[in-house]
Amino acid sequence: MKVLVAGGTGFIGTNLCTELDDRGHDVTALSRDPGGNDLPADVDRAMGDVSAYDSIVDTVAGHDAVVNLVSLSPLYQPPADTDHETVHLGGTANLVRAAEDGGVDRFVQMSGLGADPDAPTEFLQAKGKAEDVVRDSHLAWTIFRPSVVFGDGAEFLEFTKRVSTPFVTGLPEGGDTRFQPIWVGDLVPLLADALEDSSHVGEIYEIAGPQIVTLADATKLAYAAEGKSVRILSVPMSVTKLGLTAAGAIPLVPFGPDQARSLEMNNTVVTNDVTAFGVSDAELTTLGAYLGVEPDTRHKSQQKSA
Repeated sequence: MKVLVAGGTGFIGTNLCTELDDRGHDVTALSRDPGGNDLPADVDRAMGDVSAYDSIVDTVAGHDAVVNLVSLSPLYQPPADTDHETVHLGGTANLVRAAEDGGVDRFVQMSGLGADPDAPTEFLQAKGKAEDVVRDSHLAWTIFRPSVVFGDGAEFLEFTKRVSTPFVTGLPEGGDTRFQPIWVGDLVPLLADALEDSSHVGEIYEIAGPQIVTLADATKLAYAAEGKSVRILSVPMSVTKLGLTAAGAIPLVPFGPDQARSLEMNNTVVTNDVTAFGVSDAELTTLGAYLGVEPDTRHKSQQKSA
């Protein structure tokens, strides 16, 4: 299968390109800056910006499948030269249009938990509108809504350190926002399976890891991996929102009101759709096990193949 991975040089994209290459697919990584990344030698690189249709249309044409991983981080404010609507909605619309015009059949869209045009944050609003574009297309689509994804090069643990300090730190409402983080090594095989198995066409999957952790839990685990402890103090959400809103007006400060709103929302699933791929929670890697500060409790058969 000829697969174009838009955002193929990013954190998830690099891992997915490697997975697809290992499975014998003909893979192209599309990126605004496709050079200098750790991709397998067999993976082709193409330059293009999904927010500019003319820069991607020729590259998209002729592929069997497109995976859209292009995304701005929900954890930080977008760069000054772009926004969530341009990248998530406009970029998805351009990829869908190019795929339909270029004879592409399969389309896999990376969305996010809580994506909805009426969601409280700009990130989730744009992701929700992008889902509508995909669902209204003539493509054989599958949509993934993951919780936060962790692994080498991910932003989640970096984010916990940027909003905290070791030993003693304040967190909004004591860091009680709940996440269900999934390891990238558990996520990318599901994305690859969705491309290969037509039974996943027309499905929306909410995907998460095996454990729910609070922001406070994640902060403690991140510092424990460095041999440090941390005591969490509670900061009222009203104070947090005031502070982040004010900080958002300061150049180079990566947090703003959208990040404050996101901390009022839990990022967990009701039902973990990993089961649709024949996977159980017992086979998934916990955040603590990844960091080496908790026992690896995965099922033995999974440990042998990992």
